[in-house]
Amino acid sequence: MQIGKNTVVSLSYEMFDANNELLDRTVDEPMVYLHGGYDGIFPLVEEALQGKKVGEKIDVTMEPEDAFGEYEPELVRKEAKDVFPPEVEVGMMFEADDPESGEIMIFTVTEMGDNYVTVDGNHPLAGKTVRFVGTVTDVRAASEEELEHGHAHGPHDHHHH
Repeated sequence: MQIGKNTVVSLSYEMFDANNELLDRTVDEPMVYLHGGYDGIFPLVEEALQGKKVGEKIDVTMEPEDAFGEYEPELVRKEAKDVFPPEVEVGMMFEADDPESGEIMIFTVTEMGDNYVTVDGNHPLAGKTVRFVGTVTDVRAASEEELEHGHAHGPHDHHHH
């Protein structure tokens, strides 16, 4: 079966930065997504996968705007330390509402002082060119339920909502 709209694709992949350093990869389970513009994967990767079959490979290099977005300095904020839990440390992640969009954002603690904490709302890979190398491991037709929900369900029909 070829990858096309409304197919569920399983993909093993590796992602590299511009220096060819490994950033991320599938380990135990392949990545599974619903193909056809459902925002389950980067659009450029989805385009490259169109028409592919099991065993075929793709190799796509994406500029920041096609991957994790441009780095936005205004998403770095210095906050009073007393608004954080006492065990706060660099590397911890916190959810917060974006006052402008109302969306939930993830902030990572990047620096700490005696009475302040610096958090960064950018994705850790924002501003980076990313190379995505993938191999198709499975293609199947999506179920009615998956099409209704707009995303693939895991093996044995586990729901991860």
